[in-house]
Amino acid sequence: MDVPIWLWLGVLGLILIMLAIDLFAHRQAKVIAVKEAAIWSGIWVTLGVSFGFFIWWMFGAERAGEYFSGFVIEKSLAVDNVFVWAMIFAAFSIPREYQHRILFLGVVGALVFRGIFIALGAALIYQFSWILYLFAAFLLYTGYKMLQQRNEHYDPTKSKFYKWFSSKVKTTDKLYGQRMFVRIGGVVLATPLLIVLVLVEFTDIIFAVDSIPAIFAVTSEPFLVFTANAFAVLGLRAMYFLLSDLIHRFVYLKVGLAVILIWVGVKMALHDIYKVPTFISLAVIILVIAVSVIASLVKSRGEGRHEVEVENKRFFPSASAEEIAQLEPVFRRGKKKIE
Repeated sequence: MDVPIWLWLGVLGLILIMLAIDLFAHRQAKVIAVKEAAIWSGIWVTLGVSFGFFIWWMFGAERAGEYFSGFVIEKSLAVDNVFVWAMIFAAFSIPREYQHRILFLGVVGALVFRGIFIALGAALIYQFSWILYLFAAFLLYTGYKMLQQRNEHYDPTKSKFYKWFSSKVKTTDKLYGQRMFVRIGGVVLATPLLIVLVLVEFTDIIFAVDSIPAIFAVTSEPFLVFTANAFAVLGLRAMYFLLSDLIHRFVYLKVGLAVILIWVGVKMALHDIYKVPTFISLAVIILVIAVSVIASLVKSRGEGRHEVEVENKRFFPSASAEEIAQLEPVFRRGKKKIE
């Protein structure tokens, strides 16, 4: 697949433009309503699907099928990512009006990290084709573990990474608007928002480790892997505000995601023996997701929206306007080093 440099630059430019539009549209700290989240989700999905038809027009049906397979896989796994984000925000009692900026930065970080992982994965596959079997084994193991742990819930306050990071960084016990750093008494401190952002980025990396091998199971073309990831990840913020209060209704989603990981793992393991037709693979992925979502909604019918419930919840009060007004500038002129 020969991808011209102008197409790479065009895609990167489109991503930057859409990120800028999204940031400008949500530049004020406010609660994102479900209706607004649904509209933005529709925009992102339409953009991703439209790009798939562009791939069809430019490179043919087979490549488009690979892109759509990757896009659906990434979008499906992203739902589980959204639920983990909801657990993090609930565990630290982060007000909804502050969540969008954290998610925006989290998505930017996710795009960067996934780009790095994709480049590394493509280079490894090019140099060592046998590594596909390791990816296949990893996907089979991950799918199996997800089935085993389908009823377990992530508690960010108990994670080793959180305990390590919070022990190394001095933080305030209050929220200072959307600030992630403040200077109090001449000392620069992180606010709880920075802790949450770091946890969001950390979980993005963990999910990328699962999702990148999964998408390489349906296509080895770096351009398709990157664009499918990018267009799936770009809609994560809107998806979060649309689905975060519905975690309790998707009771069979992890089962569906586990089946997909096992399916693509088997497909990758057999790639030298039998190549599963792209559109059959896509049909299986869509069918599994559809069945798991429909079964979940039927199982939980009658249940309304409500915020996720977590144990060990921490609460950080908001600083008063007077306390915020008394803050010192974080960066001081003439200072090369922050105390």
